[in-house]
Amino acid sequence: MSLLNRLVVATLPFVPKPIVGAVARRYIAGVTLEEAVVQIRSLNSRGFVATTDLLGEYITRLEEAGANEKLIESIFQTIGRHRLLSTASVKLSQLGLLLDTEACYRNVRSIVVLAESLGNRLTIDMEDSSTVDATWDIYYRLRSEGLTNVGMVSQAYLRRAEPDIRTMISRGGGEIRLCKGIYVEPESIAFKSREDVRNNFSRLLDVMFDGGCRVGIATHDDVLVDKAYGSIARHGLKPNEYEFQMLLGVQEGLRNTILSTGHSLRVYVPFGEHWYAYSVRRLRENPQIAGYVFKAMFSRPA
Repeated sequence: MSLLNRLVVATLPFVPKPIVGAVARRYIAGVTLEEAVVQIRSLNSRGFVATTDLLGEYITRLEEAGANEKLIESIFQTIGRHRLLSTASVKLSQLGLLLDTEACYRNVRSIVVLAESLGNRLTIDMEDSSTVDATWDIYYRLRSEGLTNVGMVSQAYLRRAEPDIRTMISRGGGEIRLCKGIYVEPESIAFKSREDVRNNFSRLLDVMFDGGCRVGIATHDDVLVDKAYGSIARHGLKPNEYEFQMLLGVQEGLRNTILSTGHSLRVYVPFGEHWYAYSVRRLRENPQIAGYVFKAMFSRPA
């Protein structure tokens, strides 16, 4: 970690909330769903699709899980009402995964059933390594009930990612987002060097394509984007058989280039009252981007 990154991360608790908010404005749609709708409509008008995410995870009471379920269902209803080109994403810890697995399953199942009735899809985000098994279990349980409008996420820095993906393929494949991963994990669980993570990302992408998965290639790394172009060409894929995915406000120049060269691109649009915790946590979990956020404080958004 560079000196600048260490300095930014160390001083985060002392940074006034309005300053964090000024930085976060670029990366978060707002506090309300209505603000997210405005952002998604703007993205759609420029040719992008979206996935909408209600911020907030690791809840401590099941009442919060029920409230989050209703809020996420309202996301799908709003997307349908406004005819937006957007799916939604969820972290299972928002729905009670760490409190009551059965309650979590009931909550996510209710959301997936509603999404299916509206012709939409839900992606289940992957969290830290302690939740991976339970997350896959819930995904397979949903699929076993015939709910195929649900996708998963694989984190390329996890050493277990390839066997997880091969298991998924052996059980019928599906839609999956491939990202690097941001949670801090020990070396026994996760690759640590940038090159190791990049190499595993590219290898996993080929495994997914070979297995017939529809992949959301989620990266802001131009090296991985170039390698993905090569993999797409080798597999002879059509533009509707994969997509790129990026976070709102990050690498917008690269985002525009990907779209302009004929690839579909989905933008992750987070919103909600927990924007501050999300912003601070993301910096702490992935200090490499701290320098970029610091610089963003002194530059105008693209």
